[in-house]
Parts: sequence; C-alpha cells; structure tokens
Amino acid sequence: MYTDTDRCVRAVQSKDARFDGWFFTAVRTTGIYCRPSCPAVPPKVENMTFLPSAAACQQAGYRACKRCRPDTSPGSPEWNARADAVARAMRLIQDGVVDREGVPGLATRLGYSTRQVERQLNAELGAGPLALARAQRAQTARLLIETSELPMGDVAFAAGFSSIRNFNETVREVFALTPGELRARAARAGRREPRIPGTISLRLPYRAPLNPDNLFGHLVATAVPGVEEWRDGAYRRTLRLPHGSGVVALTPGPDHIGCRLALTDLRDLTIAISRCRWMLDLDADPEAVDDQLRTDPLLAPLVDKAPGRRVPRTVDAAEFAVRAVIGQQVSTAAARTHAGRLVTAYGEPVEDPQGGLTRLFPSPEALAGLDPEALSMPRSRRTTLTTLITALADGSLPLGIDSDWEAARARLNALPGFGPWTTEIIAMRALGDPDAFLPSDLGVRKAARGLGLPSTPAALTARAAAWRPWRAYAVQYLWATDDHPINRMPAEPVEGAAS
Repeated sequence: MYTDTDRCVRAVQSKDARFDGWFFTAVRTTGIYCRPSCPAVPPKVENMTFLPSAAACQQAGYRACKRCRPDTSPGSPEWNARADAVARAMRLIQDGVVDREGVPGLATRLGYSTRQVERQLNAELGAGPLALARAQRAQTARLLIETSELPMGDVAFAAGFSSIRNFNETVREVFALTPGELRARAARAGRREPRIPGTISLRLPYRAPLNPDNLFGHLVATAVPGVEEWRDGAYRRTLRLPHGSGVVALTPGPDHIGCRLALTDLRDLTIAISRCRWMLDLDADPEAVDDQLRTDPLLAPLVDKAPGRRVPRTVDAAEFAVRAVIGQQVSTAAARTHAGRLVTAYGEPVEDPQGGLTRLFPSPEALAGLDPEALSMPRSRRTTLTTLITALADGSLPLGIDSDWEAARARLNALPGFGPWTTEIIAMRALGDPDAFLPSDLGVRKAARGLGLPSTPAALTARAAAWRPWRAYAVQYLWATDDHPINRMPAEPVEGAAS
C-alpha cells in the first residue's frame, strides 16, 4: 500500500485510523515518522514519504512521533491474511524467534537461506530481520518503561536487549528521549495502568470495530478447567513460554484490550504479548472483512447488526489440535471434561495468587506417555488422538504461526480420523488461516438454512466463494445466529471454568 502515494496522502490528510499499521508517514523536514491518524497538522505533501514498517523508518534515520506514538499502532493485517514466506517471517519475528534463535534460526524455520530471507524482507518491508526485531524490542521497551515500575535494567533484558548500553542507545535514537524521560512523560500523561504487585499491565490496541461477544464467549465457553477461567470481567489463562510459564488476564475495553501478565521470566514478555494479540485476532482489518461479507445480501444484515467479529484463536497450536480431536462429535461440556482430565493428569502445576488457575495444558511430549485405555472415548478417537500426539511430539507434524497452511492441511488429512471439519477448525483457530471454512459444521448448516443460504456442504462452499478470503469470519457471523454461550459475553461466574 505504501507505494500508492495518492491513497496514502488521502489517508493522512483525513487522519484515517483504519490505515494505522498499514504504512508509516516519514516527514523529511522534521525527521519524524507518524501513523496515518496522527493528530498533528498534516505536513505538506512534498515533505511526505511513505514507508512500509517502523523498522524501515528507523533504519532511514527517522524517530517516532511523540504525539501519535506510531510504534503502538496495531500490526499490519497483511501478515495474518497471507501465507507466503514474508508473512510467515513477520509472524515469527513478532513471536520473538530472531531474539531467541537469530536470523539463521528464522531462515531454518522458513526453509530458506539467510540471504533469501534478508532479500525478501528488505524488498517488501524496507528492512531486514535484525532491524525488524530491533523495532519490536524498542516497542516492548517503551511499553515497559511507560506502564511498569520495573528498574531500567530489568526493562532492557525483558525487552530482549543484550546490554543496557544498547537499550539506552536504541531508546534515544528511536524516541528522541532517554528511558527516564519516557517514564516521566508517561507519568505526567497518566498512561500507567493500575499496578498489581508481581504483574505487568498494558493496553493492546486494535482496529475498530471489535465485537467482543463471540471472541470472549467462545474462549470462555470452551475453557479447560484449571487452564482457563472468566474472573472479574477478564478471560484468564496459563501460558507455556520459552523461558517459563505465565498467567494472563485479558479484559475487553472500548478502545483497547486490557492485558495483565504475571511471568516467571521477563524475557518472555514480547512473545506473551504477541501470542495474546494472535489469540484475540487484534491485528485484523475489520473494515476490509466486513465490506467483503456485506456484498452477500443474506450475510449483510448479520454484519450490520454486530460488525467487527474476530476469529478466536489460540496461544498454542499443538494444544488446540489436541483439544480439537477431543471435541470431535461431543458436546462442549464433554470436551471440557475430557481435556480437564488430561490437564489434571499431565499438566504442570502453576501458581496463580490472583485467581483459580492451577496448571499448564500438557505438552505433546508429556502426553506421549498417556495410556490410551485410560481415555473414556471410542477406540477410533483414541487412535486419532494418540497418533496426533506422537506426530506433534516427534516433530513430524509442525504446527505453529509459521506453518504453511496448505502443507499443514495435507499432513493433518493424512492422519487417521482427520476429516474436513477437524482439519479446517485447526487451520482456522490454530494456524490463523482467515479463509478456513466449515461447510459441514452443524451450526453453520443450521444458520445457512435459517438465512436462506444453501445448506449442503457442496452448495454452501460454492456460494461462499464470494466471501473469500474471509470465510473464517463468515463462520463467526453464521455461528452468531444461534443462542449458544459461545456467542455471548460471559456472565459471572462461569460454572466449572476453574478448578
């Protein structure tokens, strides 16, 4: 988009927040870069240049605007809507892979050479993986500086910097302020969240509109006891992270999601934030999605009634795959019960002073030793579950945000007991494919009949071709026609959501 100068100029002059994160405006005369919706008087057109990423702006010598804080804008929705190497690389960078494994680790995961990865990222984003990771570290550092009382040394290492000196230099270069000046400025502006000892509180921005009903309703209605709960107006769950564990509480707000994190190791902060944003689909572009779905006259009333529905995802693709198999052909309550038994038997215990969470969902490696005879489910489903767990544990079935969607589908379909519904629900909620579709789902077919849409899988798939590439969002609107707990904001308390 940043190469369409006329369109970018119109977005800047109208201060259109829909384009925040799509591109950045660098102002040659001031040396700053802004988001399109910056409240300042727009610069002269001849002084504007448009760049595709904050990293490209920083690499070109521009510093972040102090008024619009462009580093805090939602991420580009392109990375969630595409499955090519650049999009997969961006999702991995956001997940902290470069900080943990370096550029060679990123390239290995993508199946390319480091030179190819550098070339592709520079061509599309104007910056290589190191610069993109540095920009993310700067953003995380700013969040911690402004929203916590952590000592600056702890902030530096939690944000992923290798030294205090590098942290100080980066903050000064990117924001034109020292870390201490940033913290003092935030205190004067009242940007700090209420502090709870042992936690980090921050705000997760998103593009409006956002309808929280099905998003939080789905997560809580399917919550696994001990792993997830709804408490005090927040969805809470445990997190398995590279350096330890964590607990997150996510609270829907009118213009942001409140996020409160308790981590055993602060180095996991960036990845925890990234996974929470991914789970809640916060980088989506609801205007683009809803505009496309409104072109179908039978879907349009659903969209107009409650626009901005997101796809509820997961923080752990392997966990969701296991839960999807457990939930085959059983009720939501039965699926929660079966999953809760696995958690009790194989999940690692965690401490949660603020609530009732008790365990992490067990890893595939921990589940690899389970006794199939102990599972109270049909023998065929036991075989499906144990085969899946083996494939996840030995690495023959890699599932994650960097997965090639079609390759992952092929591997899933090759497993016994995997039909279109199970494969597509994993593609939708674990892998993040925005075009995953469930034409055989009973709820989808019931909604289709009620709206006058074709209700047989083949005919509905043909009709849904016009909804592409957003069929996963169409499913959310179709599901919402039913009076089911997954479509409603949870009430207090949720029976059995914690143990």
